[in-house]
Amino acid sequence: MAVEGVPPFFTETIIFLSATVIAVPVAKRLGLGSVVGYLAAGAVIGPFGLGYLGSGEDVLHVAELGVVLLLFVIGLELDPQKLWRMKRDIFGLGAAQVVLTGLSLYALGYYLGFSREVSLVAGFGLALSSTAFALQILQERGQLSSPYGQRAFGILLFQDMSIVPLLAMIAILAPQEGPSTAIEIAGEVAVILGAIAGVILAGRYLASPLFSLLASSRAREIMLTAALLVAFGSAWIMHAVGLSMALGAFLAGVLLAESSFRHTLEADIEPFRSLLMGLFFVAVGMSLDFSILMDNLWLIVCGVLAVMLIKGVFLWGLTRGSGSSNSDAFRVAVTLPQGGEFAFVLFTAAIGAGILPFETANLLNSIVILTMLMTPLACLGLDWVAERLKQSGVENPVIETFEDAAPTVVVVGFGRFGMTVAQILTSEGLEVRAIDNRPDRIAYARKLGYKIYYGDATRADVLAAAGANKAALIAMCIENDRVMGRSIDLIRDGFPGALVFCRATDRAHALELTRKGVDYQIRETFESSLAFGKAALESLGTPLDRIAQIEEDVRRRDEERLQMQLTEGLFAGADRLHGVTPRRRATDETVIESKNRGE
Repeated sequence: MAVEGVPPFFTETIIFLSATVIAVPVAKRLGLGSVVGYLAAGAVIGPFGLGYLGSGEDVLHVAELGVVLLLFVIGLELDPQKLWRMKRDIFGLGAAQVVLTGLSLYALGYYLGFSREVSLVAGFGLALSSTAFALQILQERGQLSSPYGQRAFGILLFQDMSIVPLLAMIAILAPQEGPSTAIEIAGEVAVILGAIAGVILAGRYLASPLFSLLASSRAREIMLTAALLVAFGSAWIMHAVGLSMALGAFLAGVLLAESSFRHTLEADIEPFRSLLMGLFFVAVGMSLDFSILMDNLWLIVCGVLAVMLIKGVFLWGLTRGSGSSNSDAFRVAVTLPQGGEFAFVLFTAAIGAGILPFETANLLNSIVILTMLMTPLACLGLDWVAERLKQSGVENPVIETFEDAAPTVVVVGFGRFGMTVAQILTSEGLEVRAIDNRPDRIAYARKLGYKIYYGDATRADVLAAAGANKAALIAMCIENDRVMGRSIDLIRDGFPGALVFCRATDRAHALELTRKGVDYQIRETFESSLAFGKAALESLGTPLDRIAQIEEDVRRRDEERLQMQLTEGLFAGADRLHGVTPRRRATDETVIESKNRGE
């Protein structure tokens, strides 16, 4: 569809945006999630729908960058130690799922009369789940950091890595495309290992100093450019040696997970990731051929049911057998039963190698897309069953809902004040996430063993990346009154569930914070001044009970003055500053009790 005088890409962009603006809110209102909305939008505007746009293949090449950015952001949330702790899920659970599901689907295909080669490609291609789809569901539900979410991610990570040997399988099935000598094979292996080593060395020793240098310039757009450069550069290196682009971006993200700039990088990339991921799912929806679907309806429907059932059974059984609760095993099973984007890659390679007929590939692609559409319905079905069990009074149901809570405390501003606050909170074992915008302060705090990240408190996306969206309390410990005020407004609008505790720089600032309705505020010098004065009185010989009486009176007068200043102005209540604290009468209960004890 083209309009005379208007560039084609401009018209296509308008069509893309219009379709998603309509479809995504409708899908979310129906409880199906945004991914289904994108897929439906693509199916409607694509060449097999209303025909507004041509083939989605060109769009898909650009949209695949969304998968790259998604894996980079996921890598930022996993430090190498955490990844090592997941090795059992990645190489044990993930490998078992791919092998068992792939062999089962291969056997089914061979039983139905397909050749061994076609059955192998189809079976192992359909054994792979959609990393983009499943992670989008987990993120929308806030479950990626939950135990079952981490197990699901471990399985997905192995599936991403398995695309390399599966593509090698294509080369073996088509010998003319593969290496013919051991020297060529050794050379390819050496190049791959060299590329991985290059990404690791650059991520560990060059990326953090680069971001530190750019952060000192306070140029946000340069930080954004550097973040995209790191993600896409790592993906390009891996792709150049025949590995997955997404895997390269994930590796770069993991290497930066312990960097001080983790949360800012995540916030900077998130808009691009979301937009490109939406574009990716629209392009996938455009590839759904309704004529093939209708001509082979029963075959495709049976294929969808077989893939989801076989994969779901293995996912449930393996996760249950490896120690997960029944609830978590069910949730993994309904989150990962769909086909994945790497199936498209594998089927395309098989077509090029002459292994997979084009018509068969279209059937398999239709099965993959429909399993994606069915997955949110499976999740909703599990939620419905869990809710019915809960309403019926069943105690300790085997199926729980997807709702979990993970409260944290975010400390904004990590100078001397914020550092002391963090020390008290971590002494109780609470999870503390600290952000600051001064690289020198961050470097100093990290040398002392604190985990602190670079971030701007006036950006809602940075606060969200730091955990404000699930924080029980946000401690505002920054010195700049204006910046704190802007940040509080953002928190009240975007994260209303969090308590807001503030450090006030002076009395006027304390009044401003009180008017903003913060949950707690304290002047940074008030308590230390009281302690100083009490120590002075004690050194001058004042009895301890008299010192306590004076402190109580000073606090009372200060609070009365603050209340007067809220309505009458900063200089109201000046008389509360002066006057001698009245001494308690001898008939006070404390004095009488002392006399009864003979003191």
